[in-house]
Amino acid sequence: MFNKIVIAAFLLATPAVAQDATDGPGPNLVIEVDGQAKGEIVIDLLPDVAPNHVAQIVALAKSGAYDGVVFHRVIDGFMAQTGDVQYGKKGGDTSMAGMGGSSMPDIKAEFSDVPFERGVVGMARSQDPDSANSQFFIMFAPGDFLNGQYTVFGRVIKGMDVVDAIKKGEGQNGETTDPDVMTKVTVQE
Repeated sequence: MFNKIVIAAFLLATPAVAQDATDGPGPNLVIEVDGQAKGEIVIDLLPDVAPNHVAQIVALAKSGAYDGVVFHRVIDGFMAQTGDVQYGKKGGDTSMAGMGGSSMPDIKAEFSDVPFERGVVGMARSQDPDSANSQFFIMFAPGDFLNGQYTVFGRVIKGMDVVDAIKKGEGQNGETTDPDVMTKVTVQE
């Protein structure tokens, strides 16, 4: 399985002020987080921007595949990555977290003009642009160098304070020890 990484380099940018909302046009992904960060993150999914990615994320969430998955790669000032349903389950051996996907097929890239700003959610992938599967990342700060290189499929509309509190990883790759976890992930239509 390809190493599902976002990129090795990262940009330390001054975070923009995020504005929380209580609802978006939806569907919305609702993530209950536990660990150092505790609370709820609501992501407004963008089916008009990335219909195939949104459909796969919704299917995985509805099946319960994301429940118990850790934030395995968290780089302060850049992003928090999660979604490895194969190797990233809390309580199991997460040493390979970031290397797996799901039983669903990889998704062809759906690049758009939506910029990677604070709170934007994108799909992780390997070197192949058409290798996204289940892993995704939430931006702490703008990352213009990702624009047109990774698929944007959502925006955080509630809970950026929870995102900001997610336990940060160590070193250049941001690998986490005793990582925070998505305890429950649901979809609001």
